[in-house]
Amino acid sequence: MQLVGSIPSPYVRRTRMLLEGRDYTFTALDIYSPEGRVALEKFTPAMKIPVLVDGEQTLFDSRVIYRYLTDKLALPALSWEQENTMTLIDAANDAFVIKMMVMRSGIETTDETLVTRLQDERLQQVLPLLETAVQEGQFAQWDYLAICLYCLLDWCDFRNLFVLADYPALQAFRDQHQSREIAVATDPRQA
Repeated sequence: MQLVGSIPSPYVRRTRMLLEGRDYTFTALDIYSPEGRVALEKFTPAMKIPVLVDGEQTLFDSRVIYRYLTDKLALPALSWEQENTMTLIDAANDAFVIKMMVMRSGIETTDETLVTRLQDERLQQVLPLLETAVQEGQFAQWDYLAICLYCLLDWCDFRNLFVLADYPALQAFRDQHQSREIAVATDPRQA
C-alpha cells in the first residue's frame, strides 16, 4: 500500500496513525508547489489528499480510505452515531482549512464576509459539541474517531487557528495523546 499526501495535513495524518504498525509506504508531497501539484495530479483528478494506492485500487478522501481499510484490515466500522460525530470533526476541520486558505491567499475578509461568516457559524456550533462529547467520555477509547479528533486539534494548534484553552476538555484530550509514539512520529512540526 502507498499513502500519498502531505506531512501537515490532518486528513493524511489520521490515516498514517490508523496504519501504525502496518506495511505501507508514505509519499509526502508539497501540494502547494508546482512540482507537488503535478505529482498529485498523477494520483487523483480530485487534486485532494490523502490518496491510498493498494495494488490496482486507488482511493480518494480519508473517509473512503477508512472504509476501505475497515474491510481490508478487519477494523471495527463506525456506528451511525460515530459517523455523525465524524462528520462534526470533518466539518470543523474543513472550516479551519477554508479559513487558513483564505488567510494565506491574502483575501481581505470581515466577520460579514460570506465565507468567513459561514465557517465561523459552523465552528460556533461544532466546537462546543465536541467539547461536550469529550467531557462525556465519547473519546475514551483510542480508536479512529479519537485519532481524527486528535489530528484536528493538534493541527489547529500547529497552525494557530484557535485558542485551545477556550475548550479545556478538548485541550486536555489533545495533551493526553500528544506523547503517543505515533503522534510524535507524525507531528507536522517535525517536517
